[in-house]
Amino acid sequence: MYTLIGGVNSRAFRPLWALEELGVEYTHQPAKARAPEVYAKNPLGKVPVMLDGDAVLTDSVAIMTFLADKHGGLTAPAGTPARAQQDAMTCWLIDEFDAVLWMAAKHSFVLPQDQRVPEIKPYLKDAFAKNVDTFADHIAGEFVMGDTMTVADILAVHCLNWAHGAKFAYDNNVVDAYARRLRGRDAFKRVRARLPKPA
Repeated sequence: MYTLIGGVNSRAFRPLWALEELGVEYTHQPAKARAPEVYAKNPLGKVPVMLDGDAVLTDSVAIMTFLADKHGGLTAPAGTPARAQQDAMTCWLIDEFDAVLWMAAKHSFVLPQDQRVPEIKPYLKDAFAKNVDTFADHIAGEFVMGDTMTVADILAVHCLNWAHGAKFAYDNNVVDAYARRLRGRDAFKRVRARLPKPA
């Protein structure tokens, strides 16, 4: 049985959603980044961390890809053009969604105060809105890769949710409708129900 370590309000949401979609048995250990139990498994102190027997897996996208390949879902078969296209989209989302949001987070609260450059955030918000429009042009059906949900969809929607929380505004009806479809899935709702309730 897998053990997934990381709080639901972190990138751990992604593999948790993948596990729920795949119907795989697992245990969840909520933990914040840099907690002692995280450092015990990942010297970088980052979440998520997934344990598969003696194997320790890190990075949300790597974990999702591993699960998809191992359980034959949420992915095109390895070694096919469809998989290469899926991987290209996944890499694009890491560069143009995740990295932009993470850069804004670093200059909002992650970096020490004297290293933050808040003036960069308007540029990042504008870049993200443009990237959303580009993403809309690549949505090929019900899901970004066509008629089958893949790890790219989980990554995209998690980033869109992150953007909403970070007040990264965009105006794109195609992407809004896409995200609503994915958020309507039972697996997504099961993970979202675990989010900490506001005080």
